Amino acid sequence: MATKSFEENMKRLEEIVSHLERGDAQLSESLALFEEGTRLAAACGTMLDQAEQQVVQLSRGAGGAPVEATFASEEDAHE
Repeated sequence: MATKSFEENMKRLEEIVSHLERGDAQLSESLALFEEGTRLAAACGTMLDQAEQQVVQLSRGAGGAPVEATFASEEDAHE
């Protein structure tokens, strides 16, 4: 089974929540949906943690020091 993207997992999770909120599912179906939803929520949490770690790594310069971003002002861009 291929790993789904964060966005795909979130979309499915939203579908599950919507279905459960309607309250028209049988108990066994509700339990199965809840179980799937908890797996998806955990997977999304893991993906967010990994993304955060990447951002932290990318924001560090040589020697682990934070990188300071400098942006050119509009005035500098026209010179």
